[in-house]
Amino acid sequence: MANQPVSTLLNRSPQSFALGVVFCFMVAQANHGPVVQAADDAFESDASWQQPNVTTLSQMMRESLSAVGTSATDVEVAAAKVLTALEANDADPLNIFIDTSRAYSPLVEQLVALAADNLQDAGSRVDADNAAHINVNTLPKSLQASVRTWLGRELVRARLYDEALVAFREVDPIDSADPAATLFFRGACYHALLQKKEAIVDLQRLLENEKDCPMRFTRTAQLMVADISPLKEDSLDEISRLMTDVTRRLELGRADENVQDREQKIIDKLSKLIEQIEEQQQQQQQQQQQQQSGQGQGNSQGGQAAPMNESQAAGGSGTGDVDRKRIEERDGWGKLPPAERKEALQQISRDLPTHYREAIEAYFRKLATEGS
Repeated sequence: MANQPVSTLLNRSPQSFALGVVFCFMVAQANHGPVVQAADDAFESDASWQQPNVTTLSQMMRESLSAVGTSATDVEVAAAKVLTALEANDADPLNIFIDTSRAYSPLVEQLVALAADNLQDAGSRVDADNAAHINVNTLPKSLQASVRTWLGRELVRARLYDEALVAFREVDPIDSADPAATLFFRGACYHALLQKKEAIVDLQRLLENEKDCPMRFTRTAQLMVADISPLKEDSLDEISRLMTDVTRRLELGRADENVQDREQKIIDKLSKLIEQIEEQQQQQQQQQQQQQSGQGQGNSQGGQAAPMNESQAAGGSGTGDVDRKRIEERDGWGKLPPAERKEALQQISRDLPTHYREAIEAYFRKLATEGS
């Protein structure tokens, strides 16, 4: 049967032919299935990071505690605890890793306890320039990366982005017990601080491996990338975001030099933007005047009267007096009259969402109040 010609097979009943096609398809799938699966696995492995499974996390705990001098018995107890906790439920791997390690590392316990008491202080004390510095760099690589990620995550949730950035700026995600959390929360931190390039790098790296990410991470990361990608320097969008950042800092009770510098940056950028609007309006006015002047000259030439004799004085009933015009520099921001300056400010925010316009109006009211 295997040697029968194709014509013989085609001459069989439609049912037999259909069964033959299905059989051939099944054989092809059986032969090529491993190849297709291997290709899919190779594609997935192209991601620069992988989320560790429960066995890997248990081994990370074992190696970290051994490196800090924990007894072999306690190491195995801790590793088993991590394994059991992760297998028992869908708990946060980062929380489990930190909660387990703090029982065996005084430094981790100190930092976690401080964070519970004063999160902002804990964040500032991982900075090497702080006189009361808690040197987490002495911890093993995996434990250090996990502690920094955990602290950075808590700081981001509290909108303490500056401290968060210090906590996990230099963390390599592949060393962390939760690489997805490292990339997501650090990307969110960069996004909030308007560090566009760094935010896109972290968030796009997170999206390399969506299958290992919680859905809330991937969806929010996609939104953040789409939100910050069009951001341009000195745009009204950037100015509005700077205003939001200053508002956040003031709500946190901060009025230091850093906040004042950002306020001044907002004023400078707005001044530059308003000057550009004023220049555009002046150019438009000049063009309109030139057009009107050209039209007037054309009309006068078309209906020009005959010239008078040189010896004849021109008649006229006027007294010859003219109004004296007052020429002086107007006060205010810019050189345009108040009405035109108001129109320029309206044009700045004309095409923007309502919350942008409200932010600008509120900011100028604040400046007017402080100036008075």
